[in-house]
Amino acid sequence: MNVQQGNPIIVHVVQQPVESTTVADVLIGAIGLTGVLVLAALLLGAVLGGALIAFKTWRDRLHPERAADSEIIHIV
Repeated sequence: MNVQQGNPIIVHVVQQPVESTTVADVLIGAIGLTGVLVLAALLLGAVLGGALIAFKTWRDRLHPERAADSEIIHIV
């Protein structure tokens, strides 16, 4: 085997600069995440509330005699 010795190849690894995270970045991210969670909760609550109202209305249309048995309580 004939091995040729050449000039060595030197590789300099350059590190990418690390972007520092400030307190303002953390607060903006937290407020954004909180806003998304609040909007998701409101949307889910509205959908489930609408579904419950629609179900009760549909049930009362199918069985009108059941609606006559129930009483409305008026709290003064």
